[in-house]
Amino acid sequence: MAIIKLNPKHAAPREEIVIARQMHQALVLHFLEGLTQAQIADQLGISQPTVNRLIKRGRQLGLVEIKIKSPVEPLVDMEEQLLALGGISRAIVVPTVSDNPQTALQAVGEAAARLLIEEIADGDTICITGGKGVSAVVAGLQAPRRFDVEVIPATGCVQGKHYTDVNHVSTLMADRLGGRAYQIHAPLFADSPSERAMLINMRSVADVFKRAREAKIAVVGIGSILTDDSSYYDLHPSSSTDLDAIERSGARCELLAHLLDDRGQVCDYSLNGSLVSLTLQEFASIPTKIGVASGPNKARPILSIMRGNHLDTLVTDEATGQRILDIAAEGGQA
Repeated sequence: MAIIKLNPKHAAPREEIVIARQMHQALVLHFLEGLTQAQIADQLGISQPTVNRLIKRGRQLGLVEIKIKSPVEPLVDMEEQLLALGGISRAIVVPTVSDNPQTALQAVGEAAARLLIEEIADGDTICITGGKGVSAVVAGLQAPRRFDVEVIPATGCVQGKHYTDVNHVSTLMADRLGGRAYQIHAPLFADSPSERAMLINMRSVADVFKRAREAKIAVVGIGSILTDDSSYYDLHPSSSTDLDAIERSGARCELLAHLLDDRGQVCDYSLNGSLVSLTLQEFASIPTKIGVASGPNKARPILSIMRGNHLDTLVTDEATGQRILDIAAEGGQA
């Protein structure tokens, strides 16, 4: 340790060395071994006020550096790396607590639910899609009070499974928040573009979509397409037999039931023209758009959605986040 001249006018060189050693001992005993100033005074054979002065002077001289290591530091690091890829302004990454995809999705849903509680205020409108991710958010909601909010479907409805029924999911969310849910009385897919136009212009349907366009917050899932576990194939009877056409269209992911390519652009696929849903242009006008997804099969779709600049916030888990970064590094941003 370098010799420090504490008081060159009054201390001889030998005394300076003694004081410097005492200071070093006091700092080590206090900050590394956790002794109190009284214990240090007793051990060094000096007064407690002297110990206090030694510690105070040592800090003034910059001899003490306190570094706090956070258990979430790696996650914060990953969030910054995801932001650096572009396309989102906020990333929330939670630890991957299990190899079980349902358990991982539950943790992601709970994180997104906490974020939603922080974001909403009385009088807000929230628009949502159906899907496993949004259902996980609903399951994780623990509102500290009742919120005077409206929950609006962003798409038409598909009955059959609880997570595909956006009316069911919006009702559950509204119940958990203490707000009101609106129902949409139209299917997700019309039989043709002309029928879609007719449904969209029906007063009851048009009113729901008007409210959805005026929402302050959107909570949506991000769908995989080219995997066996994709829930997109639960949405339309013919989609599972139309895999060749889906692959030819260049589809890589799904957002609001729109099939998008690797750059996050709408594919030339027939069912895209029959969707009873907010358009992606309408969706873009919502101030806060939160996407929720986890699992290795969601990494490439998430990256596509980011490249299309469709979201403000991504909520995912660590393993999925790492896979996104790996894919981006392997293929670059081209």
